Amino acid sequence: MKIAVTTASGQLGRAIVEEAAAQLGKENIIGIARRPDKCADLGVEIRKGDYNNADDFVTAFQGVEVALVVSSFAVPEERIGQHRNVIAGAKEAGVRKIIYTSIFGHEGKCAFDVIIKSNRQTEEDVKASGLDWIIGRNGLYIEPDFESIPDYRKAGKIANCGGDGKCAYTSRTELAFVYAHLMVDDTHNGSIYNLCGAPVTQQELVEVINSVFGESLIYESMSVEDYVQDRINAHGEFLGKIIGGIYQGIREGAFDIPSDFKEAAGSEHLTLREMAEQFK
Repeated sequence: MKIAVTTASGQLGRAIVEEAAAQLGKENIIGIARRPDKCADLGVEIRKGDYNNADDFVTAFQGVEVALVVSSFAVPEERIGQHRNVIAGAKEAGVRKIIYTSIFGHEGKCAFDVIIKSNRQTEEDVKASGLDWIIGRNGLYIEPDFESIPDYRKAGKIANCGGDGKCAYTSRTELAFVYAHLMVDDTHNGSIYNLCGAPVTQQELVEVINSVFGESLIYESMSVEDYVQDRINAHGEFLGKIIGGIYQGIREGAFDIPSDFKEAAGSEHLTLREMAEQFK
């Protein structure tokens, strides 16, 4: 069986290719990337695929039975069309099954809604494709928090507008593990899974960071307005609002969602502490 993974040069795509190659054999995995040279080191066959060009995927998916489609990083109004290009290419090339990496979250609770809604539209497009399908709704990545520890240390705190809200985090390593499993297990076809760990508060996140990494941070809760403006000042209008919207969503319960990870993977998701120790 040939299995293709899109955006193989990205962080999640690369992690999935590596885990799938380890579980299923390098000879069975094909990486697809807009810039194939950026992931030539993966040790699997690499093919070109630009999300803006459906014809790329007609060629890239030749001989492929299962296509894992990693969600685009484009702005919401562009990503729906990009995903449709990939789906159309998969259908024309004769792909049997699509696995789509969506995102979890309750709609209507935050400025991050535009991202959630664009992913829901692609989910509908995947379901309407006529192909077998599985949809994974990824939790929020924990890695950015661990990677930001030097900055948190300088500030002496983690400050955002998450408040007492809970968020179900995951890691790229955990996602890679479960997606490699779903590639070859057709008993999950037609399923939508929340792929995340147990929900935690920002205070609990700080306590785990302090314990595992030897820090002495505190958590400071900001107002939504102040935090969004702070992120806009740091990252610009679009990205600042998205980041602010994520933490507004945490505050409003948009990401306080039960996990289906064990059902999808056959094993429990790592705890927050275990993810921190693995990262360390």
